[in-house]
Amino acid sequence: MCGLVVDTDDAGNVARITGDDDDVLSHGFLCPKAYALKELHEDPDRLRRPIRRHGGAWVEIGWDEALALAAERLADIRERDGRGAVGYYAGNPTAHNTGALVGTLLMHAALDTEARFSASTVDQLPKQVANWLLWGNQYLFAVPDVDRTDLMVVLGANPVVSNGSIMSAPGMPRRLRALRRRGGRLIVIDPRRTETAALADEHHFIRPGSDALLLAALARTLLDDALGPAAPGAARAATGRAHASRLVGKERLRALLEPFAPERVAAATGIDAGVMRGLAAALAATERAVLYGRIGTCTQPFGTLSSWLVDVVNLLAGNVDAEGGAMFPQPAVDVVRLAPRLGLAGGRGRWRSRVRGAPEAMGELPASVLAEEIATPGAGRMRALVTTAGNPVLSTPAGHRLAAALPSLEFMVSVDLYLNETTRHAHLILPPCSPLEQGHYDLALHAVAVRNTARWSAPVFTAPADAPGDWEILSRLAVGVAQRRGRRGLALALRGLRALGLERALDLGLRAGPYGRGVRGGLSMRRLREAPHGVDLGPLQPCLDGRIATPGGRIDLAPALMVDEVARLRGVLAAAAAAPSAPGLVLVGRRHLRTNNSWLHNAPSLVKGPDRCVLLVNPRDAAAHGIADGAAVRVTSRTGTLVAPAQVTDEVMPGVVSLPHGWGHDAPGARLSVAARHAGVSANLLTDPEALDPPSGTAVLSGVPVQIEAVPAERAVAP
Repeated sequence: MCGLVVDTDDAGNVARITGDDDDVLSHGFLCPKAYALKELHEDPDRLRRPIRRHGGAWVEIGWDEALALAAERLADIRERDGRGAVGYYAGNPTAHNTGALVGTLLMHAALDTEARFSASTVDQLPKQVANWLLWGNQYLFAVPDVDRTDLMVVLGANPVVSNGSIMSAPGMPRRLRALRRRGGRLIVIDPRRTETAALADEHHFIRPGSDALLLAALARTLLDDALGPAAPGAARAATGRAHASRLVGKERLRALLEPFAPERVAAATGIDAGVMRGLAAALAATERAVLYGRIGTCTQPFGTLSSWLVDVVNLLAGNVDAEGGAMFPQPAVDVVRLAPRLGLAGGRGRWRSRVRGAPEAMGELPASVLAEEIATPGAGRMRALVTTAGNPVLSTPAGHRLAAALPSLEFMVSVDLYLNETTRHAHLILPPCSPLEQGHYDLALHAVAVRNTARWSAPVFTAPADAPGDWEILSRLAVGVAQRRGRRGLALALRGLRALGLERALDLGLRAGPYGRGVRGGLSMRRLREAPHGVDLGPLQPCLDGRIATPGGRIDLAPALMVDEVARLRGVLAAAAAAPSAPGLVLVGRRHLRTNNSWLHNAPSLVKGPDRCVLLVNPRDAAAHGIADGAAVRVTSRTGTLVAPAQVTDEVMPGVVSLPHGWGHDAPGARLSVAARHAGVSANLLTDPEALDPPSGTAVLSGVPVQIEAVPAERAVAP
C-alpha cells in the first residue's frame, strides 16, 4: 500500500527504491521491507523456472509440461477420491498479490474442494466472523479513522510496527504523533511494552488471553445507567450515537454481561477496575474516539468473542460510522458488494473437517487440522495439496507434525518463489515472476484503508517470455483442472475469464464501483494509469446505511453464537475466582518492522544486525528460573520443545515470555541461503493444534502455557 519510486540503471537493474512523496495514501513513507524488493528481485535463490522432484533431486521442466502435469494429477485425484481429497492452502502473501488472490478463487472453483485452508485461521478470521454476525458481510470491516480521532485505545496490536493490520495506514508513527499533537490521546493495552506503547500517553499490561474479560467489563460499564451522569456526553454510550434504531438485543446483552463487572475481572486481567471504568467513560465522553483490537485479540481462545466485543464497545459508545471512530471504507473495487455475488459474504458450519469435525467458517477449515487430514487413514483422506505463497510448516501450530505428514501425499504442487520449509515437500513448484515484473492493484487492503484511495502500480520490468505471473499460472491451471475433470461449462467460463485478463477485469470492477462515475469522468484503469501517485477519493464517510447486509438492516447485539461464547467466558471467570493462585508462564508472539511472518528472511538487509529471534523474559521470572541475559533457555509446552537465547527485559510483564513468529529456517532441503544463516527457531513448535477459538477455528497463538529452564552452555543446542 506504500507508493514507491523505483529507479533503474542503464543495464535494467534496480538502482534504488524510495518512498513516493506524492502518493495519495503513504505520502513518502517507506518501511524497510520495501527496500528488500531489490534483493528479492535479484535473489539467486529465487526460482525462475518450474522444478519437479525426481527421486532425491530437483530438475527443471518447461511450463507447458509442468502445468499439464499439475492439472492431470490434481483432477485425477479429485475425481477418484472426492471433494476432500485435494486441499488448497493460501498463504498470507496471496492477499497482497492481485493475481494470486483472484487466481485462488478460480482454483477453488475448478477443484470444488471443501478442504480449503489459509493463513486467515492463524490471523484475522475472528474479525471476519464478527463482521458477518454484526454487519452481514465478512468483508465489511470497521477500521479506525485514525487521522481524525481524538482518542485511540489499542488492544493487542502494534500498529507502529505493522503500519496498520486490518487498517491500511502507511506511516503509523507519523499518524499517531499527529494524534497527540492535536491534543488527542493514545492508550495501549498489551502484555508487552511495544513500539506503539512507547508513543502512547498510557500503557497498561494485560494478562494474555484475558482480552474478552476486559472487553466484557467495558461493555457492561457502558450499558450501566450509572455512567450517564458520570461523564459529559455519555448519553450516547447508552443509546449508541450512530444507528441507535438498528440495535436489537440490548437488554439481552445487558443480562449476559451482568457478571463481568470491572471489579470481578480485575484480578484475571491484571488491570485495575478504576482503569477499566475510566476507559469506558473516556470512550463514551470523547467526541471522536475509537477502540482498536488486532492480532492479540484474534489468536487466543476467545478470538471471535473479543473481536465482536471490540465492535460492540464502539457501538455502545456511539463510535461506529462516525468521524474519528470506527468507520467503513468504500474501496474503488468494492469487494463488499462483490462478495455476495460470488457466494463469499460469509457463513459457518456448512461442512466439517473429516477427522476432528471442526466446522467450516467463512468458507475454510482451520489450518490447525491440515496435518491430521493428511496423516489420518480412512475414507476422504487428503491425497493432494496445492499451496500458494504459503509456508504452513512455519506458520501453523505444531508445524513439525505437518512437515512429517506432507511426504505421505500422492501429489503436492506449490506456486511459490522459493524452495522453503514447506515447498521442499512438493512434487512440483511453479514459480511466478518477480513482483517488480507484475502490475498490482491491492484488492484486499483498500477494503480496510483509513482513507479511500486507488492506485495501479505498473510493472517496473517486462517479465521474460518464459516467466508468467501468479495470474497466468493459476488461471491456466484452473482451466486445465476443469477440463481434465470433464467440467466443460466451468472450463469454458474459466477460459473466458482468463481471456478477459486481469487488468480488464479490474477495469470492470472499477467502473461498477462507487466511483465508476463522477470522478473526473469515472474511475477506470485508464484513469489510474494516468495517475501513478494514485487517486484520492477522500476521507472515510458514514456509509453503513448503504452497506449493512443483515435482515432488515438490524444490528443484533446478542447473536446466538456469541451468547454461547459469553457462557463459556463466564466459566473461565468462575474458575479464576475459585482458584486465584498465581498463573504459570505463558508465551506470546511479537512483530518486528523488518520481518513479515515467515517471508522476506532471505533478504540480507532485513536480517542483518542483532539476532531478533530471542526470548523476552521479565527480570522477575529470569531470577526465579536462574536465567541470565543472553543465556540459552529451554522452552517447553504440551506439544514441543525449543531452545532460544534469552533477553531479560521489563518490556514484558511478569508471567509472560515472548518469541517472534515465522522463524526456524534450518530445515534440510530448503534453498534459503541467507535465511539459513539467521535461522532462529519456530515458535510453532510450542503452539497446540488442538487449541482453537471455536467459532472461527483460529489457532491459539497467544497465551500458550509454557515452562522455561536455563540450559547449561555445553548443552545449549536445540533438539
